[in-house]
Amino acid sequence: MVSFNKKLSKILEQCGAIKPEDLEVGSRLAEQESKSLSTIVVKKGWFEEKDLLGLLSEKLRIPAIDLRGVTPDQNVLEAIPQDLASLYGVFPLSRIGNILTLAVSNPYDVVKLDDIRIVTGCDLRIVLALDDAVRALIDRGYNPGEQEMQALLKNVVEPSIEIKGDTADADDGKDLKLDDIESGDSPAVKLVNMIIYKAVKEGASDIHVEPFEKRVRVRFRKDGVLRETYSPPKRILNSIVSRIKIMSSLDIAEKRRPQDGKFQVRIDGRQVDFRVSILPLIHGEKVVMRILDAGNLVLSLDRLGFEESALKDFRDAIASPYGMILVTGPTGSGKSTTLYSAVKEVMTVGDNFVTVEDPVEYQLEGVNQVQVNPKAGLTFAGALRSILRQDPDVVMIGEIRDSETIEIAVKAALTGHLVLSTLHTNDAPSTITRMVDMGVDPFMVASSTLLVSAQRLCRRLCKHCREPLEAPPERLRAIGFSDAEIEAKPVLYTGKGCSRCNEGYAGRFAILETLPMVDEIRRIVIDGGSALDIRNAALDRGMLSLRRCAILNAIKGNTSIEEVLRVTLSDHRRTRSDSTDELTESA
Repeated sequence: MVSFNKKLSKILEQCGAIKPEDLEVGSRLAEQESKSLSTIVVKKGWFEEKDLLGLLSEKLRIPAIDLRGVTPDQNVLEAIPQDLASLYGVFPLSRIGNILTLAVSNPYDVVKLDDIRIVTGCDLRIVLALDDAVRALIDRGYNPGEQEMQALLKNVVEPSIEIKGDTADADDGKDLKLDDIESGDSPAVKLVNMIIYKAVKEGASDIHVEPFEKRVRVRFRKDGVLRETYSPPKRILNSIVSRIKIMSSLDIAEKRRPQDGKFQVRIDGRQVDFRVSILPLIHGEKVVMRILDAGNLVLSLDRLGFEESALKDFRDAIASPYGMILVTGPTGSGKSTTLYSAVKEVMTVGDNFVTVEDPVEYQLEGVNQVQVNPKAGLTFAGALRSILRQDPDVVMIGEIRDSETIEIAVKAALTGHLVLSTLHTNDAPSTITRMVDMGVDPFMVASSTLLVSAQRLCRRLCKHCREPLEAPPERLRAIGFSDAEIEAKPVLYTGKGCSRCNEGYAGRFAILETLPMVDEIRRIVIDGGSALDIRNAALDRGMLSLRRCAILNAIKGNTSIEEVLRVTLSDHRRTRSDSTDELTESA
């Protein structure tokens, strides 16, 4: 740097554009601050940046480049590590074959250029740029999204967020030196608050903070689909994760083991709960925050979107004084909302309602809710035993996870209690065989179970931008449409996307496959019948499969064929439509 500053000083002296005394002051400042003389000259206003670059290019006979309009190529950046680019003051612009075009602020440092040739294995084509411009492009190119994030943090109005952590399980780890993280003015605090606020305002169900080798990705799950929202600088990842750990009362010093926690946030006068999961990955810790916003909770079976026959089956079951009702499906399919809605519908002052959950997702007035705490020895099975001594009328179990829990639940259903719970299976018929596999006697399954249902969530088409879709009959038949439905030429729609929706969809609704435990099904279960035997008997009785429910909603214009295929499994087994008695093969 010093030798190039002397050469630059000689060029400026010969040019005569700067007074000798000013040039002497500038050279002295550059030496004291270990900066390029070009930086001092431009900063003092003695030369315009473009004029100085043009002068140097002419005198040094090296082509110059204005880096302000350059778009970094991430593939080319892999040729030179960021720390080396910063140390040598160079930036890789393009690569064609074995020739690497390099922006440099000191083209006469042959030792550094030779090092770069060895590291990259390329011949170098040098172009000249000022030192400040090279440094700025290094920050912008190697940290995509950092400038955007800094501008966002600068302009954003800090949302008013009150945070209440899980102090019951507070960890000693938060006694570390955390002034920079806990400060309300730190970038990590501002960024986390902004992410949380925006996610809640947009109606997201989950927030994912994902570390990669050179970047961090923040995604929101809206209407069941993840979409990238922010890309914060990788250098503040640890501060972001530490901030979330502090909010959740987790151990910030522990980076090798998964951790789970929770916290509450008050936004615009309403309380929102967050469930936090932290998982160590090879490039850092990934954070997933599940948003439990009671303000978005719909506690009405009529508003969930069930077909009439499924809704009737479900209401008939919850009207029973005792027995077991199971809602099955993958995580995030709305099972808990359906159970809460069922409890809300049958709840009366004269009954004792008790739930055991992990965690308690939504608080219901008038319901005794128990939070599972394995660390304290309070498991699902243990809590359920205690609940049954509390004189309950209706018991809701958040999830049946083991044979001990399901055994107690079955006995409770047989001894005068209405039991509602969830289980992870693909469809309603396979739930029966799953219970048997978990050790429950087939006779006990048949005697205790009132209804088994499988649930999924479909995205609802935006009414403002949906447009008709032409689909060949062969394709519709392969999806599961009946011949009668194809002949009727239903108007099917697809999502176009507009400012009011999320890529053609706005909101979601539930589809429900219901299997009432009637005498015919009970006999098959007691005789040891397979899931396929149960399914065929249920279809003969008119059960609507998940695929059929989704197809009916597509015919009504509620959703698209693409969503039908995304949400429901391709079914090669026997299906039955409610418009014809002819059995067809679903491809």
